[in-house]
Amino acid sequence: MIASQLSSDYIPPLRTSDSAQKALDRMAEFRVSHLPIVNEKEFLGLISDRDIAELTDLNEPIGSSGLSTIYQTVNEDQHLFDVIRLIHEQQLTVVPVIDNKNNYLGLITLTTLAEYFAVITAIESPGGIIILELGIRDFSLSEIARIIESEGAMILSSYVKTFNDSTKLELTVKVNKTDLTAILASFQRFNYHIKASFSQVSRSDDTMDRFDSFMNYLNM
Repeated sequence: MIASQLSSDYIPPLRTSDSAQKALDRMAEFRVSHLPIVNEKEFLGLISDRDIAELTDLNEPIGSSGLSTIYQTVNEDQHLFDVIRLIHEQQLTVVPVIDNKNNYLGLITLTTLAEYFAVITAIESPGGIIILELGIRDFSLSEIARIIESEGAMILSSYVKTFNDSTKLELTVKVNKTDLTAILASFQRFNYHIKASFSQVSRSDDTMDRFDSFMNYLNM
């Protein structure tokens, strides 16, 4: 997935003639803290609500206000991971997408990213989640997939979390089975450390408690 495939123009960019108040109103309307400034098609920069809040006259055009602008963008053919890295490093709520001529093409928002990750991580598909802790040198996704497939299941999605100054990592896998009993037993036979597991064997009243536990784990 590249940036151009997720960019959208549903949030109108600002013009240099727009007032600071208009910029704040638009940010509030679309629930973002950053907006791009565009001249015709040319991308000029990205401003934040914090910059605007420092102005004494909100009726002043942003083009003549002396606001500092940042030039954080991604090119249309950059990978989605570059977008995520930029959002994380610069604490952005939107990322402008430009072409090779610095023409503005659209924005990628946090909401768009969340929707995309809900798809690629198979959030809406029924199944179970297993979190394994293992050494970096012991990590073999093909071996883990073989164990899961030997129990008649398949991996729907997976991701790895590493830690600074540690030789350990966490692998989270989602499989297409809700009953994880056999899969967990297989991992134990092969001496894998199962850090956590979440399944929906039945639709009992504790389903929501299991989901809350998983979300609390992710927020740790």
